[in-house]
Amino acid sequence: MQNYFDGSEIMAINLTKGQGINLAKSAPGLSRIRMGLGWDRRSGGGADFDIDCSVFVCKLNPAGEPKLISDSHFVFYNNLSTPNGAVVHKGDNRSGAGEGDDESVLVDLGKIEAEAAEISFIVTIHEGAERNQNFGQIENAYIKLYDDISGAEVAGYDLDATFSSETAVQFGSLYKKDGQWNFKAVGAGYRLTLGDFVAGYQ
Repeated sequence: MQNYFDGSEIMAINLTKGQGINLAKSAPGLSRIRMGLGWDRRSGGGADFDIDCSVFVCKLNPAGEPKLISDSHFVFYNNLSTPNGAVVHKGDNRSGAGEGDDESVLVDLGKIEAEAAEISFIVTIHEGAERNQNFGQIENAYIKLYDDISGAEVAGYDLDATFSSETAVQFGSLYKKDGQWNFKAVGAGYRLTLGDFVAGYQ
């Protein structure tokens, strides 16, 4: 089988909302993933935003719903790694300033627990409701999936949805189907806090 990263030019797959790819087919041999997330504040959008990426590593309950494997599998600015280091948050960017990815998360598929079925990437505005801030004041939001070993971009999704009052967005998710990992562009907005998501995944 030809290695996906064989030194030739790699063309990243640009996804649209709801679209997904099978990683085993699109990037054979991919084992260590870096998820990069980015955003910009619209001109005139008010005070700096503290936007946080959080990751929920879930198994499926008997009803087929994703639920946290454990409380320690909720990865965010106060818990930067799952217990075995399979998912590692690289730190909180409190302003979104600068070029490139604002926050990134490393995912080692070889370390992920066998029971894991979904890894969801949620982005929330810290104290968004209190500060009257929402994703309608954000632009150029995206999520990108890279091979962490080669640095090649495998897939990306520019959030093309028009948000208004939403304070949280599910950018994308990794999910397992028939024993293989897939990546899906989600781009779903919610008027929820991070605490609301934690409660929903428990």
